[in-house]
Amino acid sequence: MTSVPIPIPSRTQFVLEEIRRRILTGGLTPGQALVETELAAQFGVSKTPVREALKTLSGTGLVVTNQYKGVTVRLVDADMAREVYDMRLLLEPEALKRSVRRGAPLGAAQDALRRADEATDTAERSLANREFHRALYLPCGNPLLGRMLDEVRDQAALVSAVAWSADPSWEREAAEHREILRLALAGDADGAARALHAHIASFVHRAFPEVLADVLQEEGRQ
Repeated sequence: MTSVPIPIPSRTQFVLEEIRRRILTGGLTPGQALVETELAAQFGVSKTPVREALKTLSGTGLVVTNQYKGVTVRLVDADMAREVYDMRLLLEPEALKRSVRRGAPLGAAQDALRRADEATDTAERSLANREFHRALYLPCGNPLLGRMLDEVRDQAALVSAVAWSADPSWEREAAEHREILRLALAGDADGAARALHAHIASFVHRAFPEVLADVLQEEGRQ
């Protein structure tokens, strides 16, 4: 029986998702080189879908291209964390507030929280946590706001992966997630937004204390 070749777009999507998953779960570390020929061999594809996948990941900020070093996983530093968490603190609590006020269903957030609690490894827990946050802001009623937060989602997860590798804080964050969801399900839009803001600020304070001071100072000026 002759096998049917997988279309190139499908191969590109497969390679894209696998490289993203490895980056966000620590399989590929910040600064690590991403060599097209090596990745193509690992995935059993030509270099074309790998090249296209890396272009897409470059657009999301997960990888960077240097004329001397080639393509590498993006390094996480204070400047990157400042940009990402400034965006999250400004937009994510507001998006959640709108989701709650609209009476949006939050079943996806409940499912993600359950998957995080039941996760057997860091990779599963990390991916479930990302889905939890997305399930809170996506039904805010403003597709542009959702897309803006989607654009920084991968970068925020990369910062988180680096921070968790140095100082795991899963249990604390899980408790904070449960409280955020409790308030949201109770219809307390302002309370849920405040709890989410505190949750994000608490994490960045532990990982990059100098960043939080800068971000909160900027918030105070607005």
